[in-house]
Amino acid sequence: MKPIAISCGEPAGIGPEIAVAAWKQLGADIPMVWIGDPTHLPDGTKWQAITDVKDAAAATAFPVLARDFRAPRVAGTPNPIHAQGVIDAISDAVTLVQSGDCSSLCTAPIHKQALIDGADFAYPGHTEYLAALAERSSVVMMLACDVLRVVPATIHIPLSQVPEQLSAATLTDTILITHAALKRDFGIASPRLAVAGLNPHAGEGGKMGHEEIDMIAPTLDALRAEGFDIAGPLSADTMFHAGARKSYDAAICMYHDQALIPIKTLDFSGGVNVTLGLPFVRTSPDHGTAFDIAGKGIADATSMIAALKMAAQMAEARA
Repeated sequence: MKPIAISCGEPAGIGPEIAVAAWKQLGADIPMVWIGDPTHLPDGTKWQAITDVKDAAAATAFPVLARDFRAPRVAGTPNPIHAQGVIDAISDAVTLVQSGDCSSLCTAPIHKQALIDGADFAYPGHTEYLAALAERSSVVMMLACDVLRVVPATIHIPLSQVPEQLSAATLTDTILITHAALKRDFGIASPRLAVAGLNPHAGEGGKMGHEEIDMIAPTLDALRAEGFDIAGPLSADTMFHAGARKSYDAAICMYHDQALIPIKTLDFSGGVNVTLGLPFVRTSPDHGTAFDIAGKGIADATSMIAALKMAAQMAEARA
């Protein structure tokens, strides 16, 4: 198995800690290599410099493609001097994956403001930067755990802007990318999708809104006519109980919280952020930098471990 490339993320956050913890648990079974400044690793970490990623699987200590970020790490306090190093670590990881030297990419959380302050980072976040590196115009965010996969059709925008951002084209792209990824990356031969409505009770026949009648239902009808197995638009408040979840492989939601509230309720620590539509596998833990606990030795690596496991499984399915 080729190693998973791990980009270091924000050095002042919990990224270095959870990467080391994940390697201690998974390194014997899943090869990986961390790209970052080894001086930023937790005190006492035994690490091994790797110059060729082929050597990562045989490493007897935490395998590192070492970079110099020009300043020490202060846990909980981001340093803009690190910004370019963080960005370059992501770019280097993508290069390794696209060249075939690494099987997949797992990204530790970044701090966007530090990247803007230190390197004029021009992207809203990881996903958009990865899409630019891969030269892809349409990508989709999936949150996944053992019992649920959700995909929001719109993501980090105010709720008031959701109706105007939703369109037949946006919803169709989201569904097509999700459907293809379920087949290619998750090994599901005939994916079943459930699509939420935008309004309470999916609009209740127009009494609570017309988006379902005017756009969502016709879009789904057109896709069903092409052979897609799609249920909806459904009332979101009845989509996520155990019985309902058995009827679909992924839920398409209309906005951020509609998707993330159920998955974080079901598995707060083990959720994984997956970018669909890229020419390579990318996963990430479903949490942020957690500056408040960084460096205290109490960070929970569950989501990073799940992200690495999922990256390995997706890479195997894609191969």
